Amino acid sequence: MLPKAAPSAASALALETAAAPKPLKLAGDAVGQAGSKDALARLTSAMAELKSLAAQPILNRAVTAIQAEDWMAAGELIAKALERDKDSGFGWYLLAIVRERLGDFAESILAYEAALRLIPQHAEVANDLGRLASRMGMKVEAEKLFQHFLTMYPDHPEALNNLACVIRDQFRYEEAIEVLRPAILKNPENALLWNTMGTVVAEQGDFANADLFFQEALRLDQNFFRARFNMGNARLALGDNDAALAAVEGALTQVRSEDERQMMLLSRALILLNLGRVGEGWDGYEARLHSRFHDCTHFLFEQPRWEPGVDLTGKTLLVLGEQGLGDEVLFSNVVPDLIERLGSEERLILAVEPRLVPLYRRTYPKARIEAHATYIVATKTIRYVPALLNELDKVDYWAPIASLLREFRRDLDAFPARRGFMTPDPARVAHWKTVLEGAPAGPKVGLLWKSAINRDARHRFFSPFDHWTAVLKVKGACFVNLQYGDCAEELALAERALGVKIWTPPGIDLKQDLDDVAALCCAMDLVLGFSNATLNIAAACGVPTWLISTPGAWPRLGTERYPWYPQVRTFTTAAYRAWEPVMASVGEALQAFVSEH
Repeated sequence: MLPKAAPSAASALALETAAAPKPLKLAGDAVGQAGSKDALARLTSAMAELKSLAAQPILNRAVTAIQAEDWMAAGELIAKALERDKDSGFGWYLLAIVRERLGDFAESILAYEAALRLIPQHAEVANDLGRLASRMGMKVEAEKLFQHFLTMYPDHPEALNNLACVIRDQFRYEEAIEVLRPAILKNPENALLWNTMGTVVAEQGDFANADLFFQEALRLDQNFFRARFNMGNARLALGDNDAALAAVEGALTQVRSEDERQMMLLSRALILLNLGRVGEGWDGYEARLHSRFHDCTHFLFEQPRWEPGVDLTGKTLLVLGEQGLGDEVLFSNVVPDLIERLGSEERLILAVEPRLVPLYRRTYPKARIEAHATYIVATKTIRYVPALLNELDKVDYWAPIASLLREFRRDLDAFPARRGFMTPDPARVAHWKTVLEGAPAGPKVGLLWKSAINRDARHRFFSPFDHWTAVLKVKGACFVNLQYGDCAEELALAERALGVKIWTPPGIDLKQDLDDVAALCCAMDLVLGFSNATLNIAAACGVPTWLISTPGAWPRLGTERYPWYPQVRTFTTAAYRAWEPVMASVGEALQAFVSEH
């Protein structure tokens, strides 16, 4: 037996401190491969014990085809076997493996479930089904399946890793660490476990320790491209863009699967944007549209897709909003330039999130503004425009809105100095100015402190509310709540702990009534907070806006400002979770602002 490798001193210390978690999509998901050599060996051995299995000879040939990666031949053989014995759990298991390797995850998961019902004693099925369930976002179900597998193989490193991953993805970081730490102590030579530990602490914003864990994983396995990629993301968050780029490009030379390759290409694009290599960054950003990218949105149009350099003279272009709602607004910075290129606003069809339609119709009254719709089919995100289903013959080209940046925003000088590019309802702006006369005295400062999206690790980009003390203690300001979603706890905390009442505007749904939100923001003297949908709407309407940002935030494009909105003032933390200094700076600046007003 080979001796176990001892972790480095720094990694060992980080492992101890990870016991108490410290308040980018990383490559650390549930691992394993359907139809791996070891899995097939165990399966063949199990089938050999069932001499009376009617379909066994055919299934043995199917296993040989799988080993040769001849998926179509394997599928045909398995179909024949299941015709002879529809209750063959091994047949359904092999079918699940083939369908997964062909990318048909919906059919694969059904086959895994059938196999698990028929051969529950074969724990390998539970592990594979859990891995696929995790990939499809079914984290609770995946956790139960990994636990089932671990009842038979309690010290299995891969299964412990997978369990930690799905617990992490449910934001239960302390539990994930408690799964990983003893597993690492038993298997200190296992690079996979070190990598996953790195992803757990990175999700919490502790990129310094995460970097140590990724380094340890690479020390143990120089070919571990996921750890190299993750180290690149950690270096980006730590402000070392050059090291981040080198690590991600190194990982790209090693990666084999196309879905992971596209994820890494997208990460590389964001690093290039951070380095100010804007044109290259937008070119690389197209990876988000690759059909094998795990989070790809598929657009249902047969018309030609617009590409840079296409002559738009006399053409009608359909542009679709994409990413999050705030991103749709941010990327709309390019729309006035696009209309100028088209030669007429009437040649633009713009599809946006339904809540944005009234605001865009007012801003571009001669363009056709419609709502896009999105649905999920077998784990694929599909986007289309219902109002155009019978009128697509009017469209010459179509484009996702961010793709336009490849031509219209290839460098920082291409970002115009215009203060705003959205038009709020002037009558509603006047209404809100009147309403605000009844609010407490002082300059009206709209506050935004969180995102309503919690399906990922986005929380690490937002300061905990108790760090807002330096801002809320500013005298003479009237703080106005612009925060959508449930924020009753924060409002009560501000009043209870600081004696500060954050005034909530009456008669408006801050999440749904976005046209009225735009008008409300325009009635403010200042909008202040983190980047979310409302802050982008305020900035796009030309409102004086202060943005609290973090290292590695790609929309700054390698600058200390926000090129999309020239009037925005940015306050950037020196490091992740270093909230106190930056919030103190915001508080000082706000006190000066209030004094001037």
